[in-house]
Amino acid sequence: MSAVSGLLGLGARSGQIALGTESALLLIRAGQAGLALIDEGASPGTKKKILDACQYRGLPAHMLPAGEISRACGKDDRMAAAVKSGPLCQRIAELLSA
Repeated sequence: MSAVSGLLGLGARSGQIALGTESALLLIRAGQAGLALIDEGASPGTKKKILDACQYRGLPAHMLPAGEISRACGKDDRMAAAVKSGPLCQRIAELLSA
């Protein structure tokens, strides 16, 4: 997961990733997200919100180990993230699918 963590940190610094549940939902609902990430430690309600939004819009959603999003981005208590469509999103999706 270290390559994914590195890309998440890069994306967070470059503004390509919306961090936090509400920010991720806004990006997903605006149709600008290409991928959603959910922390395994997230509450069932948070997981349901993100997964329902992704399912409705046909977006892939991946679960990451507990604390991975927060550690990679350097922000505490981030349980979800959405990655904007583009090359960074494609690369993260490739790494998560492998």
